[in-house]
Amino acid sequence: MRYSFLLLILICFSCNTKHNVPKTIELHNNWEFKKITDSIWSPASIPGNVHSDLLENNLIENPFIGNNEHNLQWISETDWEYKTSFSLDKSTLQKKHVELNFEGLDTYASVYLNDSLILKTNNAFREFQVDVKPLLKLENVLRILFENSTKYEEQEKSKLNYTLPEGNRIFTRKAQFQYGWDWGPKLNILGIWRPITLKAWDDFKIENIYIKQQDLTESIAKLQVQIQNKTQLDKGLVYNVYLDDYLVIQHSENNNQKSEINFEINNPKRWWPHNLGEPYLYDIKVVVRKGKTILDSVSVKKGLRTIELVTEKDSIGESFYFKVNNVPVYAKGANYIPQNSMQNKVTDAHYEKLIDDALAANMNMLRVWGGGIYENDIFYDLCDEKGILVWQDFMFACAMYPGDDDYLNNVKQEAIDNVKRLRNHASIALWCGNNENSEGWYRWGWQEGRSDSEKEEIWSNYLKMFDSILPNTVTSLTDIDYWESSPKYGRGNPKFEFEGDAHDWWIWHDAYPFEHLEKRVPRFMSEFGMQSFPSYEVINYLNQTDSLEITSEGFKNHQKHHKGFVLIDKYMQRNFPVPNNAGDYVYISQLLQAYGITKGIEAHRRARPKNMGTIYWQLNDCWPAVSWSSIDYFGNWKALHYKAKKSFENLLISSRVENNILKIYAVNDNLNNIKLNLNLDLLDFNGYKIWSDNVKDSAIANSCNLIFTINLDDINFDKKATVLKITSDSNQWLKYFSKPKDLRLQRKNIETNIIKIPTGFKINLTSSTLQKNIFLYTDVKGFFTDNYFDLLPNETKILEFKSKSKTLNDLKIKTLNMIMF
Repeated sequence: MRYSFLLLILICFSCNTKHNVPKTIELHNNWEFKKITDSIWSPASIPGNVHSDLLENNLIENPFIGNNEHNLQWISETDWEYKTSFSLDKSTLQKKHVELNFEGLDTYASVYLNDSLILKTNNAFREFQVDVKPLLKLENVLRILFENSTKYEEQEKSKLNYTLPEGNRIFTRKAQFQYGWDWGPKLNILGIWRPITLKAWDDFKIENIYIKQQDLTESIAKLQVQIQNKTQLDKGLVYNVYLDDYLVIQHSENNNQKSEINFEINNPKRWWPHNLGEPYLYDIKVVVRKGKTILDSVSVKKGLRTIELVTEKDSIGESFYFKVNNVPVYAKGANYIPQNSMQNKVTDAHYEKLIDDALAANMNMLRVWGGGIYENDIFYDLCDEKGILVWQDFMFACAMYPGDDDYLNNVKQEAIDNVKRLRNHASIALWCGNNENSEGWYRWGWQEGRSDSEKEEIWSNYLKMFDSILPNTVTSLTDIDYWESSPKYGRGNPKFEFEGDAHDWWIWHDAYPFEHLEKRVPRFMSEFGMQSFPSYEVINYLNQTDSLEITSEGFKNHQKHHKGFVLIDKYMQRNFPVPNNAGDYVYISQLLQAYGITKGIEAHRRARPKNMGTIYWQLNDCWPAVSWSSIDYFGNWKALHYKAKKSFENLLISSRVENNILKIYAVNDNLNNIKLNLNLDLLDFNGYKIWSDNVKDSAIANSCNLIFTINLDDINFDKKATVLKITSDSNQWLKYFSKPKDLRLQRKNIETNIIKIPTGFKINLTSSTLQKNIFLYTDVKGFFTDNYFDLLPNETKILEFKSKSKTLNDLKIKTLNMIMF
């Protein structure tokens, strides 16, 4: 939601129009910080945190480099103080009301204004407002004391006569991943992580606005603007509502604390996920005035759509899919985590790039995982604008949480704050109570050794939060569906495959082969993943060297899964050659990840409508790491992201061999049938055509259908030295019949032609043999529009390297062919 508090261009009631709108002042300047026990102050940046401020002042080593993280744990065990001074003019001091608004204090903070205690906080996810008019002067001092979380966590822990899983983090309402995760560092951040503002007004201030969609049909949309105000005025307010800059209604109101304004839109444009239509957003502005004086205004970008989670009993269990505008939508995407352990380092440009990268890979859903943060407004603004659905977790993950009244009341207000903040966003598709808490309780041994009464109390507290407080909050404040826990059942439950959403960690954690993904397809896959190494650039950065090193102790610290390196090697031995060279090993690890995850994606998509979503773990990193991400910490696309882009296309031609029967499927997410005229060519690796056929059929709208079968016993060919090429007028799909490690590839040259163009460079590649998984890389900054691709013999591959550089003299090429020899 984007607010605009002075709409001078739109509001011209007369030349005598006056403005008495609230005045907002950001208090982000002149901050200093120190240990509470120290006397020396250092400059601080707001919003920010202690870690980043120490780093900016060269008082600590970079926690993202080598093993430095381990030497910085003292920071979160220490108490800190921040202070600033600010001046106010007389006109501001004369306002009838002045509030300080704290959008995010992490976490246990005592706030002093001019030496008076005005606020104590215990939740990083809540906003706090304080009336400070009696305390303000022309010159003011604001101080905030942050106490480390340990003392509070130990106090709460001591109140229980049993131990809750998973550690002390459960007692503090802040980003859980900061306590360390299997893809991120232990950097328990504290500080002023979101803006602080001072707001002054006289008679009226808009507190909150909700554009409630009451009805939506092809011919009409019925909307209600619900506005909560702070005011002492008792009558005479006029509300002007503008739709795309046109006045649609003028409403007079005598109940000035709350106003409900109904209006209609004829022939409304709908908001759609980008792969199904236009994500149209209406610009709705409300201007409040009394007489000729404008008192306040607010602007909301609103997408009109219906959305529901459909969970209906059927012949095999219970469905799980999203229906948008009454159309079943196949969800394609990834799990999203915070982009940096130090959130202030994430700029608007980072958000723009990452959401654009998701869009470029044909994703239509991102899941905001429950161990991170309720994201900044810009994240949801971009998802609205670009047509990406958001599965939004509440911030609880992989644990059981306390159930005392104070804790539950704190959580309730956290939920209210965030649901209200996000409820106008068209992209929000679901609120989910937690990540894996229920699965953990039933599958991870958390009940072992507990008495029946103890287990009953812990589960009762779980239900209070996730089956009562959170769903009731969602239902009362918005029209979005609520889901208790992701997944519904753990993978050991027989219902895993047939009801609800699923997390398939048989892959990776249990080291099942990738082929398992084709055999056990659930109704909706909300997590599955495979690790890979990051780019050479990231590895050299975290090692602070120019020579690639993947065995240093510093590098090992950036693998947070206790069996990570072993599992990567095990999967590599099964599917790919295992190189001894570091650069080759990094390259193969990325091919391995892409090979496994796209095998799963395509199996899921072929299984629709049984399966209606495939969301892999994970999209991005919060620091330089060996992880499950498809985009590394520096924003470089790994092989998985390039391959997922292909596997997520609306029209996918996907093949599978079962009992030596080749089956070819047309998966079509579009809302219209597509006529198919496909050429099938079975080629050896020198381009010789062994067999061919043609398929004329239709890809059925929003469906998957089998379009071709053949018994491979009827074709005489070497499965280790052939590839099936499936081509349409505008696209190409390849099918291999052996694992990559078994392919009989040849080592031959690749001819390269580089042409300078305005946006960078056009690159043409040709070879006389199949070149498998061509990886292009360079030290020049830029982006390859395709990479890790296969080049068929005697064909030309054309791609671009988008760059501002004037030269590209160091283009390097690596292929699987080279590794095999």
